[in-house]
Amino acid sequence: MYKHILVPTDGSTLSAKAIRQAVAFAKATGARITGFYAAPEYSVQVYGDFVPPDFITPQEFAKQTRRTAEKYLGVIEKAAEAAGVRCKTAFATSDRPWQAIIKAVQKHDCDLIFMASHGRRGLAGLLLGSETQKVLTHTKVPVLVHR
Repeated sequence: MYKHILVPTDGSTLSAKAIRQAVAFAKATGARITGFYAAPEYSVQVYGDFVPPDFITPQEFAKQTRRTAEKYLGVIEKAAEAAGVRCKTAFATSDRPWQAIIKAVQKHDCDLIFMASHGRRGLAGLLLGSETQKVLTHTKVPVLVHR
């Protein structure tokens, strides 16, 4: 069956539920897991001489991003360790998480993506978009969607 599962997270409660199920699935099938987080890219809004009060340097942003990634990916590592499932983690920066997920699948040679869906439908789904939907329509790797 599946040997290497990519488990993306955004740190949400829904992702945490999907992580538990992904780890259980990996344990049942003898697969290993790569936990993945796509952080937003650095951007700054400076207008002429005006620097916003919440401005942070690229270096501080990188530190904050690493801390957030470690926190989110730590949830996957702990769940996998508790279940005896082999696990590694990775993160990337991208303003298009769905593209980062697909690149991670290729980079880490995964044969399944196990991810959460917020289940937005209708106009909300259309306007907000869905990272899960974009992954589903742009990857050739099977995707197991957890709700």
